[in-house]
Amino acid sequence: MVSTSRTLTLAAAGAVLLAAGACTPQATPAPLPSGSATCTKESLPTRTPGKLTIATDEPAYQPWFVDDKPDNGEGFESAVAYAVAEKLGYARDEVVWTRVRFDSAIAPGPKEFDFDINQFSITDERKQAVDFSAPYYLVRQTIIALKSSKIAGKTALADLKDAKLGAQVGTTSYQAITDVIKPTVEPQVYNSNDDAKKALQNGQLDGLVVDLPTAFYITAAEIDDAVIVGQLPQVGTPEAFGLLLDKDSPLTGCVSGAVGQLSADGVLKQLEQQWLAQVAGAPELT
Repeated sequence: MVSTSRTLTLAAAGAVLLAAGACTPQATPAPLPSGSATCTKESLPTRTPGKLTIATDEPAYQPWFVDDKPDNGEGFESAVAYAVAEKLGYARDEVVWTRVRFDSAIAPGPKEFDFDINQFSITDERKQAVDFSAPYYLVRQTIIALKSSKIAGKTALADLKDAKLGAQVGTTSYQAITDVIKPTVEPQVYNSNDDAKKALQNGQLDGLVVDLPTAFYITAAEIDDAVIVGQLPQVGTPEAFGLLLDKDSPLTGCVSGAVGQLSADGVLKQLEQQWLAQVAGAPELT
C-alpha cells in the first residue's frame, strides 16, 4: 500500500522506528542518556578535547542549510546539529564545522569529524561501514521534472518505466530509481545535485529524484520551469535520516541519546515546522 503524507509527529514516528528497529536489521545503537556521567562534555572522547567537530558537504543546500554556511545555525540540519551539540554540553563557539563529500563520508575508514549531518539515510549496507544515530527526520523520495518533460503530470509508477532518470551518486535517491521505479532506461548518476540539476535543465534527463524538502526548494527557488511529479511509495521500513559517525564510535550512544531526547521533547518537530513546513502536500505516485 502506498503510504499517505506524514501525519505522525517526528517524535512519535521516531519512536516507532526505534521500536521496530529493535527486532530488525535496521536497529540503531541503543542510546545512552545524554545527561548521564558518561555523556558529559568532559568525558566525551571527541577529536579535539572540549570541541565538537561536525561535518557536512560543500555546497550545503537549502532548506537543510542557508547560504552554504553551516555555522550560522539556519536551515533544518544546521539547527539540528546545534541542538544536538547543546544537549551534549557544547556551546555554539565550541562547535567546529568541516566539509566532507557525501560519498567520502559513507565510505569505510576513519573519519575526520565527530559526526556528519548531510541527509544520510540509515541503511543496512551503510551500517557495515559507519554508525548512525537515532533518526532525526523521516524522508520521502520525490521526482521532479521540467514542465515540458514527458513525465510531468504523470500519476503512476508505470508511467515512468521508459523515462530517463537521474540522481546523485551513493544516495538513496538513486537506489529508489533502481529498486522502486525500475526503469527500462539506464539511470544516470552524478557527483552532486548541482550536476544533476544542470542535466535536468539541459534536457538530458526526463526527471530527477531527490528527497522531498530538496524537491520543494529546487522547484520553488532554483529552476523556474520545474515541477514536482510526485512522491515515491515507501517500501519496507520508512526511510529516515541519521547523524553519521565512525564505525563503532565511542560517541554513537551519546549522540543517539541526544537525538532521542530532542525528539521526545518536541524540539525536532519544532525545527521541522520552522524550516521544512513547505514539504506537505506533494502528490503520491501509485
